[in-house]
Amino acid sequence: MKKVLLIAALTAPLLTGCVIAVSDGEAETHWAGNNSSWEKHHQSNRETIASLGLDTSYQSVLNQLKTPDFTELLKKDGDVYQVLFYATQSIHSDSKTTKDECTPLVFKNDKLVGIGASALQMLTN
Repeated sequence: MKKVLLIAALTAPLLTGCVIAVSDGEAETHWAGNNSSWEKHHQSNRETIASLGLDTSYQSVLNQLKTPDFTELLKKDGDVYQVLFYATQSIHSDSKTTKDECTPLVFKNDKLVGIGASALQMLTN
């Protein structure tokens, strides 16, 4: 028993991870370990998003980018739109992610039809 406790005590400082608590309009992010982990995460998101092509499937994007920071779902003119928001640029240094720090990915009927603010605007027009 003492060995198990000793091993747990010695390995606990080596564990790192991310915990995200989502609320209305912002996600609170706490990165354990390296202070630049969020920067690497944003860079990785930007690189993956830049490599996406139009008509990429919704599931394929989820497989590559994992859980989005925010999502929106709506039906318009018989089509289903899903918008995924991924953190790509930190504006505020308050450890909270807001939608203005994210890049939106717009899907129409499970196919990627646009990336960025202009793609999101097309839903309101």
